[in-house]
Amino acid sequence: MKNYYQILGVDRKATDADIKRAYRKLAGKHHPDRGGNADEFKEVQEAYDILSDQSARAQYDNPQGFFSQRQNFDDIMNQYFTQFDIRSQMRNTRVEMWISLEESARGGRKVIGLGTHTGHQSIEIDIPQGIQDNEAIRYQGLAPGGGDLVIGFRVHGHPSWQRDGLDLITIVDVDFWKLLSGGEVEFQNLFGQSLKLKIPPQTKPGRTMRLGGQGMIRQGHNTGDLLVKINAVLPDQIPEEINEVIIKYQLNK
Repeated sequence: MKNYYQILGVDRKATDADIKRAYRKLAGKHHPDRGGNADEFKEVQEAYDILSDQSARAQYDNPQGFFSQRQNFDDIMNQYFTQFDIRSQMRNTRVEMWISLEESARGGRKVIGLGTHTGHQSIEIDIPQGIQDNEAIRYQGLAPGGGDLVIGFRVHGHPSWQRDGLDLITIVDVDFWKLLSGGEVEFQNLFGQSLKLKIPPQTKPGRTMRLGGQGMIRQGHNTGDLLVKINAVLPDQIPEEINEVIIKYQLNK
């Protein structure tokens, strides 16, 4: 018979709070969605399902006092696991949460509110940096009642920025004369920080220029790039002598 106390790393006299705390720590460590070992996670879940239920824990601690000799202990445990799996599924909570593109790029901690049958509960979650639209994250033990909280993240569109994988895309206006002669243009990134872009002479309108490593960050992936699409801005007035040069050029083509 498996030693569930040893699996969770707690003493046989551990309180319910001790067991829950140990479970959350180990579940976060071994969960497959976070790169953990699926078999180890299954053992941790199995141990918690038994030890977190007072009746099942009592039967586990003293099986001879509760089961007849004709009953097989493993069969009884299998019955309990089936019941607990159903119970766990029922108490899991799935919600949809909208965040801005800036929050997606930055990630970090965020306090959210969940409605429960007893009122309102505030919990703190960790938003992974670089999370994508329609991506779901499972938070072990954070749902009301101790189940898992599954959040489906939705990312609002942005008026000036688009996302392609981990790349960020924006449009920057560049003066027509600067496109001809070259120079430098200044613009702001997604977080309002100033960036400078060098414009080579005779840059064509519509060209896309790439700033490496200025895009989205995601753990375990290469940092994305920032793609700047050049939009030519024509001057309100063109000097007459330049008009004449342009006309002569067009006639001689």
